[in-house]
Amino acid sequence: MDTFLIKAAQLILAFAILVIIHEFGHFFFARIFGVKVEKFYIFFDPWIELFKWKPKKYFGGFGKTKNIGNDDTDGESAEPVKKKRKKSFWGDTEYGIGWLPLGGYCKIAGMIDESMDTEQMKKPAQEWEFRSKPAWQRLLIMIAGVLFNFLLAILIYAGLVYATGEKYVPVQEAKMGFSYSGEARKIGFHNGDIPLAADGEELENPVEARIKMVQAKKVTVLRDGKDTVSISIPEKFIFSLDEEAKSDTASVNFFTYRFPTRITQVMPGEGAAKAGIEPGDEIIAIGEVKTPSLDEFFRTLPGHDNQTVDLTILRRAGETTDTIVKQVKLSENSKMGVGLEVNPAAFFKTKEIRYNIFQSIPRGIEMGTDKLTSYAKSMKMVFTKEGANSIGGFGSIGSIFPEKWDWIAFWNIAAFLSVALAFMNILPIPALDGGHVMFLIYEVIFRRPPSEKFMERAQLVGMTLLILLLIYANGMDIVRLFK
Repeated sequence: MDTFLIKAAQLILAFAILVIIHEFGHFFFARIFGVKVEKFYIFFDPWIELFKWKPKKYFGGFGKTKNIGNDDTDGESAEPVKKKRKKSFWGDTEYGIGWLPLGGYCKIAGMIDESMDTEQMKKPAQEWEFRSKPAWQRLLIMIAGVLFNFLLAILIYAGLVYATGEKYVPVQEAKMGFSYSGEARKIGFHNGDIPLAADGEELENPVEARIKMVQAKKVTVLRDGKDTVSISIPEKFIFSLDEEAKSDTASVNFFTYRFPTRITQVMPGEGAAKAGIEPGDEIIAIGEVKTPSLDEFFRTLPGHDNQTVDLTILRRAGETTDTIVKQVKLSENSKMGVGLEVNPAAFFKTKEIRYNIFQSIPRGIEMGTDKLTSYAKSMKMVFTKEGANSIGGFGSIGSIFPEKWDWIAFWNIAAFLSVALAFMNILPIPALDGGHVMFLIYEVIFRRPPSEKFMERAQLVGMTLLILLLIYANGMDIVRLFK
C-alpha cells in the first residue's frame, strides 16, 4: 500500500506541474495579446471545484470602466468622465483546482474549446476576445502550451546535468560485453557482443544506446573482440522486448553489462561464511556450470534449495590469483548469505562529465530534442496491433515512478512526460492544441475561418475520441492487472 501511495503521489505531483506549465503557456500569450482568460484550472471541475479564487478586487478588472471625476474647471456640474480601468495581467481570471485529476484547462474568451460555451460565440465579438485577434496571434496562443512543456523538459534536463553531471561506463569500455535478453538473441545478438553503432551512428552512453538500438534498422556489434557483425532489427522488436519483460521478470531488458560475480560482504553464520568465502572473491562456476558474469550466476543459482554446491571462485592476493573450490550449503531459497557488487563502474573505466550553467543549457536542449525525436519515432508503432495492446493509462504511467521517493528519478520522469505531453497535444486532433492549430493554418491558407458550426462539431468529435481513448487506455491497465 505504501508503494502504491508513493507512486500515486509522484504521478499526481508530476501531472499537476505539467498541467500548470502547459496551461500557463496559453495564459501567458493570451494576456500578452490582450485576450481575456476567464478561468485557469488545475484538474477538471465538473459540477464542483475544490478551490477557486477570483482576485478581481485586488488586481483590477479587464477593460472595465469607472468614474474618475469631473472634467469641469469652473465648479459647474459636468458628466462624469468614464475611462478604461488599467488592465491587469492576472486580474479578472478565476483560478481554481478541480477534483478530477485528468488534466486542466485555460478558458479563453471568444473561442470554442472544451467548455463548449457556444452562447458566448453568438454575441458580437469584443476586442478582448480570442476570435478578434489576428491569426498569427491566435496561432501563438495555441502552440504556447506545447512550447512551454518542451521548454520545461529542457530546463529540467539542464538542471539535472548541472546538479549531478553524467557518469556512466561507455559501451566500448565494457570489456566483457553485454548480456542480451532471449528476444534479442533470437534476432542475432550474442552474449558478449559490444554494440558499436546504430544505423551508422556511434554509440557511447548506455541509456541512449538502448533507445537508438531498438529504433534502428541495423546495429553493428563487436563479437569475440575481433569480428564486426551487422544485425537487422525487426520493425516491431520493441514490443517483443516489452512482452518478454512482462512475462519473464528474470530476463534482462534487451541488454545489460556483463561483469564478474564479486562478493562484497559475507554474512556471519551463513553458508558462505561457514565455507570460508571472503569479500573480494569472484564466483566463476556453480558445480559444472560456468558463470563468468553476474547475470549468468543469477540464472544458474535458483533450484538448489537446501543443497550443498561446489562454488569455483577466484581469490586475488596481490599479484597472484588462485582458483579455489568451496562447498557451500545453501538455504531453502538457494541463498548463501553474501552481498554482491552490482555496479559496472567497479570493474570498468567510467566517463564522468560535469557541466557549468552555460554548458548545461545546450546539453538540456540536446537531451530534450533526443527524447522528442525518439518519442515521435515510436508513435508510428501505436497504429499496429501490438502497439494498440501496449497502450496504457494512469496505472502504466504511475508504474514507471520508483517505489521510494527519489527526486533525481522523479524529475527525469517528469521531463520525459513533459516531452510526451507536448508531442501528444500538437497532434492534429480536434480538442487538442494541434487541432486548433490545424484550423488556424486552414484559415491562413484560405483566408477565412471554418464555420462556427463546423468548429463545434469538430470539437465534440475530438472530445469524444479523447474520452474513448482514455477509457481504452485505462481499461487496458485493468486487463493487465487481472492477467
